[in-house]
Amino acid sequence: MPDTRTLLVVWHSASGGTRTLVEAAVDGASDPAIGEIGALVEVRMVEALHAEVEDVLDADGYLLATPENFGYMSGALKVFFDRTYYPCLDHTSGRPYRLVVKAGGDGLGAVDAVVPLATGLGWRPAGEPLVVKGEVNDGHTDAARELGGSLAAGLALDLW
Repeated sequence: MPDTRTLLVVWHSASGGTRTLVEAAVDGASDPAIGEIGALVEVRMVEALHAEVEDVLDADGYLLATPENFGYMSGALKVFFDRTYYPCLDHTSGRPYRLVVKAGGDGLGAVDAVVPLATGLGWRPAGEPLVVKGEVNDGHTDAARELGGSLAAGLALDLW
């Protein structure tokens, strides 16, 4: 049986824009060609309010996706961190993550809220955050698909 890595996608979407980006990222991460270059990558998509400590502990990498709410991450993603941060603190260090923010403004407040928490957990950024401002278009979904694919490929090849 080939090696398997797990990519946990923790997300929240109120109006649908973030969900569209997540679905594109999951599509990229689920590309069958990734399993041909290295380990198989299982993609687990869990809404932020339903993600548990075990989900985080069982994953090899993370994709976090949130809308920008009032210049901050969504309350649901904040609740996710509130529930999982300390139980995972000494157990997930060194794992890669990527961040997607669907922003109504500049998205920097959401990025500035999530990055210190991921850094505190010892997670390593596997690239810059993808911040999508305004209405989601094909260019944005292409970027999200590429982000998901590159994160999964890195897991498959044990680059992270």
